[in-house]
Amino acid sequence: MKKKRRFNLLRWLLLYIPLWFVGLTVSWVALLKWVPVYYTPLMAVRTYENWNDSTYRTYKRWRPMEKISPNLAMAVMASEDTRFLTHKGFDWVEIGNAVDAHRKGKKLRGASTISQQTAKNVFLFPGRSWVRKGFEAYFTFLIEVIWGKERILEVYLNVAEMGRGIFGAEAAAERLFNTRASKLSSRQSALIAACLPNPLQRNAAKPTPYLAKRAGDIQRMMKLIPRPEWLE
Repeated sequence: MKKKRRFNLLRWLLLYIPLWFVGLTVSWVALLKWVPVYYTPLMAVRTYENWNDSTYRTYKRWRPMEKISPNLAMAVMASEDTRFLTHKGFDWVEIGNAVDAHRKGKKLRGASTISQQTAKNVFLFPGRSWVRKGFEAYFTFLIEVIWGKERILEVYLNVAEMGRGIFGAEAAAERLFNTRASKLSSRQSALIAACLPNPLQRNAAKPTPYLAKRAGDIQRMMKLIPRPEWLE
């Protein structure tokens, strides 16, 4: 009797629970291929962190890709992930560079792709554990297979944190430049992209000399990286 119970327990742990997890997560990702992402775990975390601040608000408005300036799409690729169109979710060149830099005792550099950042923002709470990185890799694989590049970039441009309480292109355009996401210029887009590594400490509307220079570098890179046909 005890052996049968152990067998049933192992069967649930090793077969049924993994199958349920895969089925639910694949269905979740498939649904979000078509349904706008209106709220993310990071937004919930930021709301919790500022629960006693009456001035804090979450600014977020979904916009389809055709209503977001191609300038912003090119700027985030130029700034965050120049190989976005060619990799399969993981930039092994940047990962290798990061490992080499770490071995040489240099400051640990980020190697996350836009796909990884999108998976992290949409499906996971912030954290740095290896378990979380495993889930991030899993969801990155799923969105690459199920969504494709255009949808990944569309979601990223709608959920990325771009300032205090500011999430997505439309909110950033309105709050920072008093315009619409569809009207963002090359310079404005580059300034927003330059803030993405640390949007809570940088302000695209009030750039420091470093931020202005970084935006200039991004604008130059925007002219060098491939422009996908679907962005037209």
